[in-house]
Amino acid sequence: MNEGLMGLNDMREPSLYTVKAVFILDNDGNRLLSKYYDPELYPSMKEQKNFENNVFNKTHKADNEIAFLEGMTIVYKSSIDLFFYVVGSPQENELMLMAVLNCLFESLSQMLRKNVEKRTLLDNLDGVFLVVDEIIDGGVILESDPQQVIEKVNYRADDSPLSEQSVAQVLQSAKEQIKWSILK
Repeated sequence: MNEGLMGLNDMREPSLYTVKAVFILDNDGNRLLSKYYDPELYPSMKEQKNFENNVFNKTHKADNEIAFLEGMTIVYKSSIDLFFYVVGSPQENELMLMAVLNCLFESLSQMLRKNVEKRTLLDNLDGVFLVVDEIIDGGVILESDPQQVIEKVNYRADDSPLSEQSVAQVLQSAKEQIKWSILK
């Protein structure tokens, strides 16, 4: 009996690991980008793609913003020929997940100069990954303000790919952030 109560407490324990996965699919349900933050959730590529297909089949014709599937809370948004998904655990706060989704979408919209569609996204995939990594790290939400994300990424769709100088700037910024977090 005591073990059962411990399991119940573990489920309700608040966690910083809010996001289980983020993925972007095209209008045929094909994966363009995915990041899974819980290695136990869908450990193999086949399981991940299967989950994504199930999610796409349930959501691509729906007019909602939230779905519950396979014990997961999923918030989503579509734009032209893209579907954006943020996945959390069943007890996760939908508003937190929606804040991540909105930040992702607005950041990409600014970065891609309001042209959030498949071709532009694929042409700027390195920047898209940077945006995702600025918002979420290992399932922990780092940022939910698109303006902050864009400033940190400092990426524009018409800029050339990352140069050595911009990589150095990112590293310097990371060093500064670590230094200040240690000093606090």
